[in-house]
Amino acid sequence: MKMIISMSLMIMVILTMLIVLLNMISKKSTFDREKNSPFECGFDPKNLARLPFSLKFFLIALIFIIFDVELTLLMPLVKITESSKLADFSLSISIFLLILMFGLLHEQNQGSLNWVK
Repeated sequence: MKMIISMSLMIMVILTMLIVLLNMISKKSTFDREKNSPFECGFDPKNLARLPFSLKFFLIALIFIIFDVELTLLMPLVKITESSKLADFSLSISIFLLILMFGLLHEQNQGSLNWVK
């Protein structure tokens, strides 16, 4: 047990020394404004490098991806109907769809689905 603790401590010390050494070696000591500015074929950029992004569009896209993944979880259930009892299948599908509906109602109540406020 003592050997494991001592080896772990030794590994931690070596890793800490390596991290400190690599941080000292790899960091730039001078920050040049020209090197940090965006480069566009030798010319000054005409537009901003970062364009504003609509947060509402991002939320709608995220909700779509979540419900799309849940829809792909529903697809294999068609194959399960052959091997399971109808009562068990209908109960599990009902619970799954109920959870989806509660999620959709929650998103609607939070206002995430309203594009214009």
